[in-house]
Amino acid sequence: MLRIITQPAEAQTELRRICDRTSGDEIVHKEATVREVLHRVKRQKDKALVHYTEEFDQNSLTPEQLRVSASELDAAYQQVSKELLDAIGLAKSQIEAFHRQRLPKSWVQFGEDEVVLGKRYSPVDSAGLYIPGGRVSYLSAVLMNAIPAKVAKVPRIVMVTPPGVDNKINPAVLVAAQEAGVHEIFRVGGAQAIAALAYGTETIPKVDVITGSGNIYVTLAKKLVYGIVGIDSVAFPSEMLIIAEEIANPVYIAAEMLAQAEQDSMAAAILLTTDFQLAVK
Repeated sequence: MLRIITQPAEAQTELRRICDRTSGDEIVHKEATVREVLHRVKRQKDKALVHYTEEFDQNSLTPEQLRVSASELDAAYQQVSKELLDAIGLAKSQIEAFHRQRLPKSWVQFGEDEVVLGKRYSPVDSAGLYIPGGRVSYLSAVLMNAIPAKVAKVPRIVMVTPPGVDNKINPAVLVAAQEAGVHEIFRVGGAQAIAALAYGTETIPKVDVITGSGNIYVTLAKKLVYGIVGIDSVAFPSEMLIIAEEIANPVYIAAEMLAQAEQDSMAAAILLTTDFQLAVK
């Protein structure tokens, strides 16, 4: 919600609200919910995934419908434009080129007295990628999570993403996943998806490492399963503060703020300025 705050006392209250949204009683309550989800998925596996998908996402699924079928993947290509496919291809090639330069190199050195020194790098056996659903389609998240795993030659790359209306996944997301080298895709999201990747179910295989960001429940789930599996990071909701004077371009400021605000309902995008007209624009 867009608000213009001009009074110091109100500004202090709002800043406290922003700081408290990832701490205090509210976060404790959310973490308790996530612990219950993890525990239930660990015990009940696919049955729990189906239950939580209906409870949280209002989508009715059978365990057999969790996996995205080959026919759905093929059909996705018929539903995206050539322009989008070309854009995905260009982004893919650039991301691949970048990560190939970052690949660590194994080495060995033979010292005196038959001492052998060295370091060997090898990929994990499996990687799980969490791709958010909801208000927008995160094609860039698909590419930036999957392609590093592909470049590292991870043998099995698994993707989970919450289904939308009618249990469908955006065809552009499916195409991006295939182009990026994902091997298996499952229509499940939230903390239950993280639990499935961490513990494994009858349908979704356990993985060695989980990457990708989501809402606060996904973040807390990743935090709680760390140690059972590896994770990339614990990424709490985005925060941005722009300090601008009257000569600043309001279009650029709005674009930067929207880029952060779209990612999560708990994201915070703040403009601090002494120019009221700039804030209005």
